[in-house]
Amino acid sequence: MLVVLTGGTGGAKLVQGLGLESDPEKLLIVCNTGDDFVLYGLNISPDLDTIAYTLAGVADTEKGWGIQGDTFAALEWLEKYGGENWFKLGDRDLATHIARTRLLREGLTLAQATERICKSLGVRAALLPMSNERVETRIQTPAGEISFQEYFVKLHWSVDVSGVAYAGAEASSPTPGVLEAIRDANGIIVCPSNPVTSIGPILAVPGIRAALKETRAPVVAVSPIIGGAPVSGPADKLMAAVGMDASAFGVAKGYAGLVDLFALAPEDRDWRTRIEALGVKTAEQPIRMNSLDDKRRLARELLALL
Repeated sequence: MLVVLTGGTGGAKLVQGLGLESDPEKLLIVCNTGDDFVLYGLNISPDLDTIAYTLAGVADTEKGWGIQGDTFAALEWLEKYGGENWFKLGDRDLATHIARTRLLREGLTLAQATERICKSLGVRAALLPMSNERVETRIQTPAGEISFQEYFVKLHWSVDVSGVAYAGAEASSPTPGVLEAIRDANGIIVCPSNPVTSIGPILAVPGIRAALKETRAPVVAVSPIIGGAPVSGPADKLMAAVGMDASAFGVAKGYAGLVDLFALAPEDRDWRTRIEALGVKTAEQPIRMNSLDDKRRLARELLALL
């Protein structure tokens, strides 16, 4: 079994490649749910949905979120009724949130609801939330604490950040099967996701960090930073806010003790000596994924490293 730890947009590119270059029925994906929130009374899991849509082949890969060809009629009508429209809920995407909310209200766990949704979409890989309990990534700003979605989507990461917290993490537990999968995996890949708001919440769930330290499986992480800048999003700002060096070295340092090998871009080769001094081997790879061929190539190269 290949275990993959991921967030949404950045990780989804590699997940797509891995889904095509390996047996999807031997792929188990542990996904961040720290971004989850409730809007219009609906339980929304942005990263789970991005990964599910990607594996189902229906994701809008140009936007990096949502479903290809989606329309926004419901959102337009919600706005007529005075509702908020900053979170772009497509009509097809809305159906996913309605289905998830119904399943949760019927008593299913988030993992069980996710399994039902994936089965309906024809996803063959196993997709698990990091926890069935609520863990919320909170962004601390000079004006007070806000949710990650408010920071990322509503405010377009334009405000200063003084810290990041994972509310509820200490009292949470991993989704059943996650620790066993990490322990028994043939290989583990940490996707090029934001180390603070995508991988950070996963590692904050008690037991997952320890399982990564103890597993005998090779663990490979991919840098989300190329040439000192994030491939997308505010990873550099958030890393600086929590005291991390906003570089490939900073990401590797954050994963030291958890991963055996760190894949970084040729632009960051000057960091290799310092990273290897942390006890983490390095591999220089073209990690930027601009096309499906890039995604498949990187997936093949990472699988060969395990």
